[in-house]
Amino acid sequence: MTRPKVGLITFGDNRDPEWNAVFKAMTVPRHALAAEALSRLPVELISHPEPARSREDINDQADALIAQHVDLLIAHTPCWTSPNLVVHGIQRMGIFTIVLGNRDMATHGCVGLFGASGALSQIGIDHKRIRSDYSTEAYREALLPIIRAAAVKSRLKGAVMGYFGGRSIGIDTAAFDPMGWRKQFGVDVEHIDQVEIIRRADLIDQKRVDTLRMWIEDNAAAVLYNDGKLTKSKFDFQLACYLATKDICREMGLNFTAVKCMPELSNNYVPQCMTATFLPDNYDGEEGEKEGIVMACEADGDGALTQQILKIVSGGAPTFFADVSHIDDEQHTMFCVNCGALCAWYAGRSSSPEENLSRITIKQSIRPGGGGISSFFAAPGPMQLARLYRVDGKYRMAIIPTEAVTPSQKTIDSFIEGRGPHQLPTLFADIQFSIEEFVDEYGSNHISGVAGNYTRELVEVCRMLGIEPVVFTRQADQPADRQTVRKPQDTGTIA
Repeated sequence: MTRPKVGLITFGDNRDPEWNAVFKAMTVPRHALAAEALSRLPVELISHPEPARSREDINDQADALIAQHVDLLIAHTPCWTSPNLVVHGIQRMGIFTIVLGNRDMATHGCVGLFGASGALSQIGIDHKRIRSDYSTEAYREALLPIIRAAAVKSRLKGAVMGYFGGRSIGIDTAAFDPMGWRKQFGVDVEHIDQVEIIRRADLIDQKRVDTLRMWIEDNAAAVLYNDGKLTKSKFDFQLACYLATKDICREMGLNFTAVKCMPELSNNYVPQCMTATFLPDNYDGEEGEKEGIVMACEADGDGALTQQILKIVSGGAPTFFADVSHIDDEQHTMFCVNCGALCAWYAGRSSSPEENLSRITIKQSIRPGGGGISSFFAAPGPMQLARLYRVDGKYRMAIIPTEAVTPSQKTIDSFIEGRGPHQLPTLFADIQFSIEEFVDEYGSNHISGVAGNYTRELVEVCRMLGIEPVVFTRQADQPADRQTVRKPQDTGTIA
């Protein structure tokens, strides 16, 4: 898991008489307290041992933080300090900033906080203001969502998506504007023809394929080979496609991907379901632990970008991609289903990859190209569903805190009977909000997710990136069937 890199600068009064007589004794210990509390959070903290009081101090500390590529600056103003010097440091850093004050009446902390943040507002520098008493719990509650959101903004800038193919089977909501991404998010797009996956797969050393296949055969619930579509040679070629895609991503420095697959690859070669099963996971049978690489199916750019946001905000957890395949109105359950884009981790949510794989059966794909799919029902646990979509060209994000659940056997039997032989990996999500309003608002047939709950973080991400958040959640004082969607204008704060 990757932690956000946080830079801390504590600003002190630059006037020697006042510093020595009053503010040094209050600022220095509070700098240590702030650093200590921050160091207990799941972040990588980088700071100087002393407060910065002069332009030279500020420049030196800021440049050191820039060299360390921090995601966020915490401009700590525990006492009075000249606002213009705080602004100078923040402008030199050029990244999202929290201006941090305290609640101690002896420090003049409000004066320092409002002097600096008011000046930032005057010149249009986006920032967040927080007052905290240096307790770990207060820091965690107030700071972590903003820190994680700032890491998203920082790490999207300069990221590259590998876009294999083009629009798949007419899915307009999967299409996107690469230069619009460049402007709004700082993300570049590298367009790669799908034939490169096929070409590279033919060159993969068979020993690599054998190692991966034998690990799957040894640990999966079953690999149901047959003499038709799921032969060992077809499965080997699917695994070679996965290894080729992984190699391309690393060689080209791709941070996340979207692969068209249908219809050319799924009809004439093999579907890319094994890539979707293992690429976003943090483990595979070839190399062991690895960094997962986001993959969206059907060349869904906005789906891939949503997954990348979820990956960063969660500290690198595996993400998933699926269709909103069915909504059970009576059970308030969403069936999230797709050919192979629920990565293996979700089968068991276990730190043991073998345990996750033991819950997966490799079954024959119904696609004309043959090959296999990973069939399983996702294990229960907290989930954050989300989706970027556009209304009249402007981005919104659907934000859905939920739980993956195990439905009744009756529901599962009905689902299997209804789907027939087309058994795909499925996550059942509990959705305790107005289904009617969801249907009226939601802007895609696809949905993405990550384990955990990051609703507050995603609202902050939206604020920082110019996206309108739409939070679908249950209000404590209303029954599930009377929920209202929190429209963009209602989502400025989280209760």
